[in-house]
Amino acid sequence: MKYDLIKRRRVDVAALLMAAAIIGTGCGQTPVGSTTETNNAEEITATSDDSNNEQPDTADEDGNNEASNIEESAEEETEAEEAEEEKNDEENDDSAKESEEEELPALKDSVEKTMGCRFGCAITGQEPWDLSVWDIVTKHFNCVTLGNELKPDSLFGYSNGKCPGTEEAELNGETITVPVLTFKNPEKILDKILKWNETHPDQALQVRGHVLLWHSQTPEWFFHEDYDKEKPYVTAEEMDKRQEWYIKSVLEHFVGEDSKYKDLFYGWDVVNEAISDSTGTYRTDTERPDEDLSEDTHGGNSSWWHVYQNESFIINAFKYANKYAPESLELYYNDYNECNAKKRSGILKLLEAVKAEEGAPGEGTRLTAMGMQGHYSVSGPSTAEFETSVKAYGEAVGNIQITEWDLSASDSYDSSDPASVEAEYEKNRKQYNLLYYVLKSAQKAGTAKVTGMTFWGTIDKYSWLQFRSNVGGGNKSGQSQCPLLFDSKYEPKPSFWVFAETDSE
Repeated sequence: MKYDLIKRRRVDVAALLMAAAIIGTGCGQTPVGSTTETNNAEEITATSDDSNNEQPDTADEDGNNEASNIEESAEEETEAEEAEEEKNDEENDDSAKESEEEELPALKDSVEKTMGCRFGCAITGQEPWDLSVWDIVTKHFNCVTLGNELKPDSLFGYSNGKCPGTEEAELNGETITVPVLTFKNPEKILDKILKWNETHPDQALQVRGHVLLWHSQTPEWFFHEDYDKEKPYVTAEEMDKRQEWYIKSVLEHFVGEDSKYKDLFYGWDVVNEAISDSTGTYRTDTERPDEDLSEDTHGGNSSWWHVYQNESFIINAFKYANKYAPESLELYYNDYNECNAKKRSGILKLLEAVKAEEGAPGEGTRLTAMGMQGHYSVSGPSTAEFETSVKAYGEAVGNIQITEWDLSASDSYDSSDPASVEAEYEKNRKQYNLLYYVLKSAQKAGTAKVTGMTFWGTIDKYSWLQFRSNVGGGNKSGQSQCPLLFDSKYEPKPSFWVFAETDSE
């Protein structure tokens, strides 16, 4: 039924264009996925072919000049009419394109009607300065996650191989030596969002902080004496101070009372991916045996675990976040492969451990929601696995969010074959539809409160799944991907309409 809606829209569009051609006005719209350049080119080519057809010469010698003049006059009149028609056609196409953009429903509004939750996307690097991406972000989403800019390596200036320098800081009445932080990477994007919100209060964006504590994209030198990875690891007691200082510094800078960004943020991922894929228990320093702890950053192994040899650093992270975050800031645990039964069991134990320590700021932890990353594929998880996980996390925490949603392609997908693309888009649409149905059902039944859905990107060509990553995830096969709601030409795909419809439609 949902895919039929797309077809109905396209049929209606075709009818509008036909009507526009008949009455010569500027109404109508182009079908989703078509371009005005193609339409104009076809119309101009057809007109040129007609004008080049030679007419048989039927005039006699005496009447040749008069007939020629009449013919030339007729040709001039025809050419003028054709030029006017071409001009009108161009105006019609431009108007149709504008009409299509205006008519596309804003996804955030549709999701608000259906789910009553935030609807977001990830942006990173230069994506906010791609005007077409920015148009998509500001029309269809009401919140964003900075994909990389608030991770530890970014805040250390991407100085992964060597500490960028040190300075003195005060912590709990004690002076400690800390590495220099730089906030220019996230601030570049946050300043753009601030400016946008000031001039477009009806389309204001909020931000999800991502992430305070993560085994990956945290420089190895952060765990060693004198911030030198060639020296021994520090003690757990020393690491406690470094962790508290880091969380305090980041939160005070972005959501502290004097921060100009404090009203931008609605929540923050406190801990990310602390459960092992292979064992279903806490991630250790041997998760990936082929990865050396001496490497500048890690994809699988945890130096946090290497220092502590237990999960106390996870509990501490939530305590420190609760201590320095304003009460209004939501705090999350975030993980992937969260629908796998073994890993789900480990995540639930972590959530239980964090909630067991809940208490007032400065005393205990605070956990607002479970972040289900949602890095799935067109073939999995099954609706049963997904439903079981949503219900389990809902029972454990109450609130759940899909935080990094995308769907990797099937092995048979060939982006160079139009038939394969169409088939893959349909698989993509069906999977999103099934999973969204589970979320709507859980929300309606009260088994879990869905407070947010965020896609890990905007358009396919910028997706992290198109690129290989040496810190985990990403593209390992080189196969092209189509994981998001908009294609690489910034056009909505069939899966767009899964979220564009409301229950009343």
